Amino acid sequence: MADDFTFSISTTRFDEDYSPSEGSRITTNFANLARGEHRQENLRNALTMIRRRFNDLADWDNPDRDRYTLELNIVSAQIEFTAEGTDQQFPLFEVLDIQIIDLLNGVRHQGIVGNNFSSYVRDFDFSVVLPAAAGDSGKPTVPEDFGDLHGKLFQHFLNSPVGQERFPQPPVVCISVSTTKTYRQTGNRHPVLGVEYKQDDFSLTDAYFGKMGLQVRYFMPRGSVAPLAFYFRGDLLNDYSNLQLIGTISTMETFQKIYRPEVYNANSAAAAVYQPSLGEQDYSRTQIAYDRVERSQLALTQAKYTEEHFITPHKDLLDQWTANYPALVN
Repeated sequence: MADDFTFSISTTRFDEDYSPSEGSRITTNFANLARGEHRQENLRNALTMIRRRFNDLADWDNPDRDRYTLELNIVSAQIEFTAEGTDQQFPLFEVLDIQIIDLLNGVRHQGIVGNNFSSYVRDFDFSVVLPAAAGDSGKPTVPEDFGDLHGKLFQHFLNSPVGQERFPQPPVVCISVSTTKTYRQTGNRHPVLGVEYKQDDFSLTDAYFGKMGLQVRYFMPRGSVAPLAFYFRGDLLNDYSNLQLIGTISTMETFQKIYRPEVYNANSAAAAVYQPSLGEQDYSRTQIAYDRVERSQLALTQAKYTEEHFITPHKDLLDQWTANYPALVN
């Protein structure tokens, strides 16, 4: 079973000249920005927002707020089946990797990989598996094995020689908090991550990432208006440098301001007890075009593509491999 498939990685620079490859998920945040007549302006403005936010947070020995710039690369992981036949390669995961350049001394710092985590299999799970489990009743039903294949593939990739060589540190996936949960501010405060929030009940997304071997904490950095969800292995507060954490915050907060301005570009900050809402009216729009309706529609298209070209042709192998793969560990 261990020799039935392998992994490979490709890298694409994410800058103002970026164009999505054929293998990129078209609902990915950065791919969405790179379409239409304003694509280059969108990309340039988003990258400027990221750079400015980074320098705002990395303010020590940085009086003019221009000491650092970032290089972003899209890292695409493919799964390759060794048996002969069609559909023998499939795009598995896609993430942003960050390089931090100190313009004062020319030193380059490795950032945290995992930004804008994207997955075709996750589309399939949420757009095909969940609706099928609900059936005609429409009542939300989560199968017991929901996310098992995706979680085990993710861990297997990270532990593979390809993953170990490309990612010297475990990834951190940073996304928006759930609009169905209530978050309460704690007394814990980190110098970069900011004030910590907690919730009593994990969301479906929290549980899904848990099957990937990732635990979650919620922090609202200085100058932010809503907490972010950080999914990680190990020790989030001590395994990464301040600059690395700032790279993730500045990148993902920017994308959330564009994608969910009602939450992350609101005109007032989250209170001590906070439930985010996409129905909020008191917020500012960024000057960046982003088609949320198209993104939702395309998610189903990509889920069906995954079913046709990955799940169905390799079902027996994937089922057997998932059943025999060791239990997930954090």
